[in-house]
Amino acid sequence: MLRNIDLNEISDGKLYGINDMVKADCGGCHGCSACCHDMGTSIILDPLDVFRITTGLQKSFEELLDGFLELNVVDGIILPNLRMSGNDKACAFLDQNQRCSIHAIRPGICRIFPLGRFYQNHSFQYILQVHECPKPNKSKVKVHKWIDTEDSRRYEKYINDWHYYLKDLQKCIQTAKNDSEQKTISMYLLKQFFLLPFQASQDFYEQFYSRLEEAMAYTDQFL
Repeated sequence: MLRNIDLNEISDGKLYGINDMVKADCGGCHGCSACCHDMGTSIILDPLDVFRITTGLQKSFEELLDGFLELNVVDGIILPNLRMSGNDKACAFLDQNQRCSIHAIRPGICRIFPLGRFYQNHSFQYILQVHECPKPNKSKVKVHKWIDTEDSRRYEKYINDWHYYLKDLQKCIQTAKNDSEQKTISMYLLKQFFLLPFQASQDFYEQFYSRLEEAMAYTDQFL
């Protein structure tokens, strides 16, 4: 999501790397689920998020759209996000005890919270969002431990490449000849990375980069 931000207003003003210590550990949250409520459409999913959830729950992407996920337009691109439901606008994956029912396979945005990503110079670093999590007295933890993702360097490369591919795709949509062409480009991304299942028996990253190569060739014709 494109945002113009002042880091000093939303963070502690520091940029963190994967091996840095950051005061983000909420100690298991202890019953707090504030970050799982009233998030609107902001918990946007990437292909790895959907791969983890579909394979972990053994449900197709289309099945998840029937209650747990929804599609919205983000900067001109159709992308999936976690659905908020009920009077309390809770994440659809929150159980009756106000705990995440998919914690082991939770999306990347949820994994890094209360950290965020700050992109610049075709790379990114982490920021600590100081106004988002109400839990007091957080303890320090290494960023890679907090993210809780295997092969964190490979994961970071993937996150970065996905982000900047979306940036290129946004340029394609902005320069498209008409609404029909914009929709064609956006639907291509949805089919290429979300509707077409990734194989659970194969390495996700290898599959992703194979599709990304095809997608970049596809978008080149519009640039």
